[in-house]
Amino acid sequence: MTKVAVFDLDGTLVHSAPDIHAAMNRVLARRGLDPYDLPAVQAMIGDGAKVLVERALAGRGRGFDESALAEFVADEDISAARLTAPFDGIAEVLAALEAAGWRLAVCTNKPEGPARGLLASLGLGGRFAAIGGGDSFPVRKPDPAHLRATLAAAGGEPATAVMIGDHRNDVLAAAGAGVPCIFAAWGYGPPEMADGATVAARPSDLPALVAALRP
Repeated sequence: MTKVAVFDLDGTLVHSAPDIHAAMNRVLARRGLDPYDLPAVQAMIGDGAKVLVERALAGRGRGFDESALAEFVADEDISAARLTAPFDGIAEVLAALEAAGWRLAVCTNKPEGPARGLLASLGLGGRFAAIGGGDSFPVRKPDPAHLRATLAAAGGEPATAVMIGDHRNDVLAAAGAGVPCIFAAWGYGPPEMADGATVAARPSDLPALVAALRP
């Protein structure tokens, strides 16, 4: 059977918060609203672009604005990933998993187009058998159907898969799909989001933890 390691994107594979922060503050500036610092924006990440924009606007006393979402997704820092980079050790982890016979996939609440563009800009696009974005299917994380659909697109199934993510949405989606989850402690979610999942302190821990969960 095909073994599939499914990764969340922002906060797990890549440190994208600086680009997201810069883009969000430009959206706010156009509306005469005060900017956020990086930790504040980082704490808003994990539920997709629309929710991120909703949270940022709500924090400044504004309701959701569809044009703000469009501006954010189209922002040059989001599309070009100028400040984004894979976390240290991620490239080596992906190579080690592939060498051990694992197929790779991404399951993210970021819209699929920006997710693919981001991975391509970092030279990672060809590493993944499937990219399940927040708009790829009728549902998204924490709904386990998002993870199951991503696995099916990658040619895998829950019985031979592992999920790696830094947010409660990843943990909940994995639990609902019957997939063991590894919580990425280097990411954006606070430690309590692990909620009993296996915790990886650093990317280099992943190959051994994956092998232990799915011998």
